[in-house]
Amino acid sequence: MRYSAKVVGTGAFLLMATACAGQDMSTSQPAAGGGSPAPTGSVSTSPTESVLPTSPSANPPGKPRLTVPEGSTPVPPDKVDASALPNGYPHEVWTANGGTILNIRAQEGGCGHALGEAAEQAGDRVVVNLSETKAQTGQMCTMDIRYPVISVALAAPLDHRTVVLKTTPPK
Repeated sequence: MRYSAKVVGTGAFLLMATACAGQDMSTSQPAAGGGSPAPTGSVSTSPTESVLPTSPSANPPGKPRLTVPEGSTPVPPDKVDASALPNGYPHEVWTANGGTILNIRAQEGGCGHALGEAAEQAGDRVVVNLSETKAQTGQMCTMDIRYPVISVALAAPLDHRTVVLKTTPPK
């Protein structure tokens, strides 16, 4: 008998709580074109207010993103040496900031994050080592692959030099 009373009491409480919560919702909304005032609340219907992010700004070195920064110029495929990369690894490269920034499509997965560094900057080529941060031991990670765009700063503009892409072990 006590169990039934608890179940009935809990049910009555839930019924009351949902009935009270429903009173906050306006039930007298006007039909399209009606003259009643709009319901009050915290939802903004201003057409000038946007919930979308603003346009992407310049990509600072070391910060991966999924899109190529505006104003970036693709490096011609004959000026990108991706022969040292594993099969399926992206090899898209863009320049920005007068050729002093390389924006490179990299690969990362799970808990790792893509990294890139200009290992060598010779007169005819720039060698970029691509790697990924190592996941912490014991940490659960997803089994996904992402292709962020990472930025690598150069000491001088790329100009006519070839970009050589290599991978290095996780750091």
